[in-house]
Order: sequence, then structure tokens, then C-alpha cells
Amino acid sequence: VMGAPESRGVLRRMSDMLEMLMKRMDILARLENSTDFHKGDEARFPLDRFQPAAGLMERIQAIAQNVSDIAIKVDQILRNSLLNGKVMEGRRDQCEVPRDPKYPDCASKVEWMRARWTSDPCYAFFGVDGTECSFLIYLSEVEWFCPPLPWRNRTAALPSPPPLPRVQAAFQSDLAHLLELIGTGKESLSFMKKRIRHMTQQWLRAALRLEQKLKGRQRDQKHILIHIGFLTEESGDVFSPRVLKGGPLGEMVQWADILAALFLLGHSLRVTVSLKELQSHLGVPPGRGNCPLTSPLPFDLIYTDYHGLQQMKQHMGLSFKKYRCRVRVIDTFGTEPAYNHEEYATLRGYRTNWGYWNLQPTQFMTMFPHTPDNSFMGFVSEELNKTERQYIKSNKVSSMAVVYGKEASIWKGKEKFLAILNKYMEIHGTVYYETQRPPEVPAFVKNHGLLPQHEFQQLLRKAKLFIGFGFPYEGPAPLEAIANGCVFLQARFNPPHSSLNHEFFRGKPTSREVSSQHPYAEDFIGKPHVWTVDYNNSEEFEAAIKTILRTQVDPYLPYEYTCEGMLERIHAYIQHQDFCTTSSPPLPPKAKSPAMQSPPSPLALSPNATHLMWSPSASRDPHAWPPVDSLQVWVSETRHACTETCRRRGLVCEPTFFRFLNKKEVFLQLSITCDSTEYEMNHLYPAVAENVHECYLQKEPLLFSCAGHNTKYRRLCPCRDYRQGQVALCRDCL
Repeated sequence: VMGAPESRGVLRRMSDMLEMLMKRMDILARLENSTDFHKGDEARFPLDRFQPAAGLMERIQAIAQNVSDIAIKVDQILRNSLLNGKVMEGRRDQCEVPRDPKYPDCASKVEWMRARWTSDPCYAFFGVDGTECSFLIYLSEVEWFCPPLPWRNRTAALPSPPPLPRVQAAFQSDLAHLLELIGTGKESLSFMKKRIRHMTQQWLRAALRLEQKLKGRQRDQKHILIHIGFLTEESGDVFSPRVLKGGPLGEMVQWADILAALFLLGHSLRVTVSLKELQSHLGVPPGRGNCPLTSPLPFDLIYTDYHGLQQMKQHMGLSFKKYRCRVRVIDTFGTEPAYNHEEYATLRGYRTNWGYWNLQPTQFMTMFPHTPDNSFMGFVSEELNKTERQYIKSNKVSSMAVVYGKEASIWKGKEKFLAILNKYMEIHGTVYYETQRPPEVPAFVKNHGLLPQHEFQQLLRKAKLFIGFGFPYEGPAPLEAIANGCVFLQARFNPPHSSLNHEFFRGKPTSREVSSQHPYAEDFIGKPHVWTVDYNNSEEFEAAIKTILRTQVDPYLPYEYTCEGMLERIHAYIQHQDFCTTSSPPLPPKAKSPAMQSPPSPLALSPNATHLMWSPSASRDPHAWPPVDSLQVWVSETRHACTETCRRRGLVCEPTFFRFLNKKEVFLQLSITCDSTEYEMNHLYPAVAENVHECYLQKEPLLFSCAGHNTKYRRLCPCRDYRQGQVALCRDCL
């Protein structure tokens, strides 16, 4: 986008450059005719190098003539344009910044545009040219900080026609198209495709069972973008080169399973692992990412990770804030509300490299259900049929142990445990190496090297014990081992590992305390399949091995980690989670006149007076999810978070129910004395400081948190029931 002087200047420079080029070609032509030139340099400059010189000269002369002609025509066009556009230019230069209380930021945005509109080419792309009117057109029609100009064509402001009926989702029975969508070119993509192929029959059987369970229920087909940010070159893609060298595969296992589940549920998918593809699919204008998208976002949902989230924010401009409610973030270890709220995290010391996104906490989706503040996405493990279970039972080698750890560094310093284990069992490893056996692996260990997934499964089917040495945390392998009939032995951490005392968790947006290598296996499965012992106590460690040798276990896989369990969970999320239309809880009430009465509480004291529950006489929103009658309100002990408080009662904390607890009358219903009640921003509220009878309600809904405890407070906790083997869903949630 250039004015008359710039256009003329560019053409003049082009003409000058062509003239200079012709002069140099003329010199070369004269050299070509020199006999001395050929005699001296024949070896270094072959003659055929200069044969086309005459033809090239003619072409350059023709181009120069064309440029000259273009310059004359452009000059004429510019003169006519200036004459014909004087009235319009006058209008454009006469625009004044409107003073409209509905658009309080308009004046400051225009001022910013005056100073910075050349900082990003995207503004010129949308027609900004430095005039006041172009600023106002942009700020009213592309962004939304200024009112529309009355003299502009208003057809764009007319109401859009009603949307067409949504296509209904239909369960898929052929995964071949999904494999095409995933693409090629990276080892990580090859790994994911191999996994999907291997699990195809299990996925198809599970999809058929869920389809029968849903009994033809109507489901809208969603347009979904899957952007795997950690595999893009811009984020470093450290995973792909390590797939064949023992690198971590947990994230790729989960992404493969997410892709399979979304596809089988019948949704329309686009898959990207490059920033360029992401920009193309989103409709990012050319420039540096400061402008909104060129058209409405064509996707109902976007599944990505923290890397992808950062890339989207950098390139979507204001559209990121507009559309972030459609994002689902695959987040292995979870993001607690205190770290997610930008202002609160900054003020209270919870700021990390990964948090402060101000999303709804349930938009983060984890690998294990360690905090109900986030949604549990999970992954799947292979389910055995009756024949396979019988084969495993008859072919188990009771004295065979497999060590959890493909990288040699995990074995370092573990000689003491290995020596004790070697007294009772034959030890097998799957440590990656290229030429020489890693020195960290003792000679008495039978090391198979890095095994393909199928061969690793066969090894687990023979072994009695799968033993972890404390790292990696919370991976899929222990569940696979338990599903193949192994006992999993792991270390108890005392004190628990967290961001306060352990380098691995430092900087992660969670204060969660990890009591063992695999807390899910410890808390949700437990003995006889999982043994968690103090590895610093040799006697306890040795006694556990002796007991495990005498213990018979069958293969076990929690329902939530089967293909059907994952399909069921993702189906429920897509059908019921809507972060774009959810209304915010009411703000703190203002002082009421005596004539004004609060509506009656929908909660009632339970028959045994220990907690509150949804009153049978209270109305229910039929669209509320989870259903409100699954709610129970319990008061925590001072040392317990709501997560623990609910778990001790066979329930799970449900953060979407906090809005029903965040009322002064709830304290009264629970016979809690409040000498004062304050609204404040604190991730532990609503809560009571009992020793001083001070009650606190939550001022910021994004800070409602199941996680967190303080010895000063007893917290009000919203708990709910859950389906057997499916902690993410209440009994009536499907």
C-alpha cells in the first residue's frame, strides 16, 4: 500500500537498476570478443557461459522498455486518482474521533494507531493508511473499540441469516481417513499412527458399545482443530528425534488416543503440527499477529497444548480473547486455579512459565484425574480378551521382574535396590543404547534394549513384577503393566515431591504434592496390584518383594482407561461443556432494603445433619451439567483441601458447584457462626476462620478451587458422586 511518491520512486529505481545491468552486460560482451580473454582463461571460464549474452541483452532491454511504459501509465493513473479522490480524501481527513460512552476506549486506541500503525503490516492489510478515517474504520469494523462511521456502507452490520441446521455426528467404523489426516514426516507421527493401527479393533468394538448405550441420541457434529504444539519446529520438537532412542512417549500415546476418540465419535477434524498450517487454518492475516483473524473462526473446538496455546495467542490478536472459550488444553500435570488467574498469581507468588491464562480451569485436560479443577482426559491401555487373560495366567514367570525406565540415568544410584531384588528375581531392563551397554545397568540385569511397543507388551505379559525407581512420574507404562497381570512396586516419597522441593515440578502451575511415582496407581488401584513402600527402608522393601512373590493377581484395567471409558468421557465433555455461553455467578450483593428478600436456598440439611444436599423441593435446571441433585456440601478439616475432603467420603470435588455454596446463608445452614462476612479474591474461599468467627466468600469465580488448604481455614466443599470406574462423570452425567 503506497502513495504516489513511493510508487514513482520504486519505478525510477527499477529503471536505474536495469540501465546499470545493461552497461555491465555491454562490458561483458566486449570482453567476449577479446582474443586475449579466451586464451588466458579458457580453462576457468567455458565459452558456452557467454553464448546467450546477446539474447539476454535483448530481454533486458525489453524489460526496461516495459518498466518505462508502466511508469508512464502509473503516473497517469495516480494523477487521475488524486483528482477524482479529492472529495473522498477530504472526507477521510475530516473524520473526528466520536465521543460515545458505549466505546470508552475509542480515543486512546486511535491515539495508539496514530503512533504505531506501521508497527505491523497487518494494519495495512486491513486498509489502514495513516488517515484518521482509516483508523476509525479499522477500530469499528475489524476491531470493536469505536462506533461504526455513519457514512460507511453498513451492509456488513446487517443481521446474518440464521445458521444452517447442524450436521449430526455419526460413529465412524474406518480409521483409514484419520491416518491420512495425521500426515507424515515425523517419527512422532509414525509412532501415533502405529498405535492407532494396533488398537483399531479395540476402538471399533468400544465405539459400537457406546453407540448402543446412547440409543440413537442426537449429537451435533463439531468442527475440531487439533494442533499439537510441542511437535512444531518453532517449539523445538525435542520429542520426534527421541522416539527411537528411549525418549518419553506418554504425551504421544495420549494424543494418538485423543485423535482416535474424536474421529470415532464422528466429528470433523483438522490436524496440524506446524505453525504455518495453524495460521492457514485459523485465517491469520499477514503480519506480526496484532490484528484479529480475517474471518470468523471456522472451528467449534480447538485441542492443543501449552506450546500451541502460546502460538495461538501470538498470532490471533484480539481474536484469541474472543475465541479462547473454544480451546481445550492437553496438560499432563494440571493447572490449578491459583496459577491460572493472572492477577492473583502475580500478586500471591503463583506466577510460573506455564500458568496465568485466565481460562476456565476445566478447559485444562490432564493425563490422570489428580485434580478435579481440571477435566480428566486420560488415555487408553490395551484390554485383554478371555483367551489372552488365560494365556497370561498360564505363562507368567513368577521370578521375573521388569524395571520401569528406558533411559540409563534412571538406573543411576539404584544398585542397593537392584541387589536386593536380584536375590529373589531375574531382572530385565529395556534401556536404550547404541553400541555399548550402559554402565549404569548392572551385569546381572538382562537388558533387551529399547523394544517396540508390541514386544514390550509381550515382556510384561511374562513378568510378575514391574518396578519403578521414582521417575518418570505418572506415565502410562504402570497401567499397561497392571493390565498385563504385573504387580507394580513403587517408592513412597517422604516428604512428598512438589514445586517447593523438587526440580522437576518447579515452574509447573500446580502446588500438588506427589506422594509416590504414580499417585493414581496408589490411590485409585492400590493393593494387591500396586505396592507403595519406603525404598530407604531395606527391610520394608525386601518384605514387599517376598509378599508379592506369594501374591496371585489377575490382569486389571480401570474402566476409565479402556477405549469405551475414554470415548464415553470425551462424548460427555463435547456434549455438555460449554465455556462460551456459561453465565458468570452473580457479583457480591449490595446492601438490601428490609423489604428485599433473598430467594430461598436450594440446599437443605441432610437427614443426619452432617452436610447439605440439594433440596427435593428446589427447582432444577434440566440443562445444568453435572446435574445439581448430585451435589453434597461438606466442611473440610483445616489441614485438608476439598479434593481430600470429598475423597474421604467416597465422593469427588466438583468445582462447577461452588457457585451454590458461595452465599452467606450456607454458613448459617451449616450452623457456622459468622461475626463478619467478606468477599475477597482467594483460591481457598468460601471458607471460615473458626477461631475468630470470620467467614469469607469468593469474589473471583475463576479462583473457585478444589485444591489448596491452610491451617487457618475450614473450607466449604462441593462434592458429588461418580460412576463406577469413571471418576470424571457423576452417576447421571452420561
